[in-house]
Amino acid sequence: MSPLTFKIILAAGCLLAGLLVGIILEKAVIGGVTRVARRTKWQGDEIVSASLRWMVLLWTVLVGFYAALLSVPLSPGIRGAVTKVILVVAIFSVTIVAMRMASGFVRLYAERATGILPTTSLFVNVTRLVVLIIGALIILELLGISITPVLTALGVGGLAVALALQDTLANFFAGIHIIISKQVRVGDYIRLDTGEEGYVTDLNWRYTVIKTLANNVVIVPNGKLASAIVTNYNLPEKELSVLVDVGVSYASDLEKVERVTVEVAREVMREVVGEIPGFEPFVRYRAFGDSSIDFTVILRAKEFGEQYLLKHAFIKRLHRRFAQEGIEIPFPIRTVYLRQE
Repeated sequence: MSPLTFKIILAAGCLLAGLLVGIILEKAVIGGVTRVARRTKWQGDEIVSASLRWMVLLWTVLVGFYAALLSVPLSPGIRGAVTKVILVVAIFSVTIVAMRMASGFVRLYAERATGILPTTSLFVNVTRLVVLIIGALIILELLGISITPVLTALGVGGLAVALALQDTLANFFAGIHIIISKQVRVGDYIRLDTGEEGYVTDLNWRYTVIKTLANNVVIVPNGKLASAIVTNYNLPEKELSVLVDVGVSYASDLEKVERVTVEVAREVMREVVGEIPGFEPFVRYRAFGDSSIDFTVILRAKEFGEQYLLKHAFIKRLHRRFAQEGIEIPFPIRTVYLRQE
């Protein structure tokens, strides 16, 4: 066997060894860590194991490739160029792992620290971008490219980019303002002055996603949301009053009407939304109508979406209870006088 053939076989063996070791580590170590992480309460280990998925295999293959490179006779120029390519791939893979971990921990911290850092894709994407930029600068330094001219060029070109992307940047900074002000948060039910309403499901670098009760999605640019008149039904708290208008006959005993209505309202609230400490439903008479005495029943729901089921159950039970108690809900009446010439 010639020395060249032996070196080629050795190089192939290094590549194969790197591949086999990577597969074993990926299946045994990373797979085992993932299974253990799923049984623990801390979610950080799941983020770490998910971030390392397939990267260990890539790293062992790179090590095997580098070992094979050393065993093959190559000119110094080619060897140096290939070595730089291996280092660039390795640094880029480490950057990807760091980006996954950083964004995962930012999302985890945002979910636990409610009210401090909102869980939005805007912060996650900014975190990924920062880590990616750091990795790119390290790769440029490794390749011998001076960072200073690059930063200077970015500074000069940044002005042109800013002018070309005025709307995009306006939406980006509007999104930052919305998040910091905490007047609109993910999970809130909002209504815009233009009529759109629904639950905020995401707030990213360009637009806010609102999911309506009809299960549709409304995309609102952050700039328009920041300048709109917004009603937030989750602030200052999720609980909200639910008003139901009712009318009864002029012949009705109003004391009895009030007592029966409150009993029905209390029963419906207890069964539909549960007990709300410190609140009792009540009635307020408000007008002598054309054909009825009108009043409003004030109930309370724990969040915006519950009010529809609450009204539904209340109206059905109140109608049945009024029929049992002999309380009349009159039809609209209009008296017409005819004058004969």
